[in-house]
Amino acid sequence: MWSSLTASFSKLGLRNAAVAGPSVASAVRSLHMTSAARPSLHTTPASPTSQLGGARHKSNLAPRRTKYRKAHKITIPFNTGGSTKGTTVQEGVYGIRLLAPARLSAKQLVAAETALKRKLKVVKGAQVFLRVFPDIPVCIKGNETRMGKGKGSFEYWACRANMGKVIFEIGGPVEIRPEVAKEALRLASAKLPVPTEFVTTASAPRLGNKVLQPAAASSATGGPDSTPASTSS
Repeated sequence: MWSSLTASFSKLGLRNAAVAGPSVASAVRSLHMTSAARPSLHTTPASPTSQLGGARHKSNLAPRRTKYRKAHKITIPFNTGGSTKGTTVQEGVYGIRLLAPARLSAKQLVAAETALKRKLKVVKGAQVFLRVFPDIPVCIKGNETRMGKGKGSFEYWACRANMGKVIFEIGGPVEIRPEVAKEALRLASAKLPVPTEFVTTASAPRLGNKVLQPAAASSATGGPDSTPASTSS
């Protein structure tokens, strides 16, 4: 027993320590005091804010911090005010647009983005733009749970998207052929739980189920906004 203690102390730099009982106890006490005064360099400080859903990695879509830990579950409303914001392609050349309101989870968006990047890997310099971000915490309670006792625990991050919202766009400094872009966006839309449509920079904005046509086109075709030409006798 004393030989094993002597060997361990010699490895720790206490070669001259005596092997007597009180001396061994004092040496161990001094060793603990030294380690407490000089903590290990491998310890990481605690995070100032708690992170929902565990650690946040680069491949995960999750906000760094939120004001509230939980959020209400609401019905996604329609744009009844006439706003067409977010229904056209802005960053890229091609994109996909939702044909129904939906709540998209972070896992669904990551799966769609992965499929999109895998198909566009052959096009050097192609870029993918994500127009939404999952920043709403979704809480779920177990099945057949009694009423009350507070809201359920955090499950995943999600985002709410209205009908006509452009979700993904592709573009970049290189030219992407339309057939390649359409196939890549088709694979991405297969990962989403709602129907989508293929749009380009020339596509008209959408307001609900109606695609708004430019005023010049309606005037040329004699639409309701066009004024009849005056005739002089």
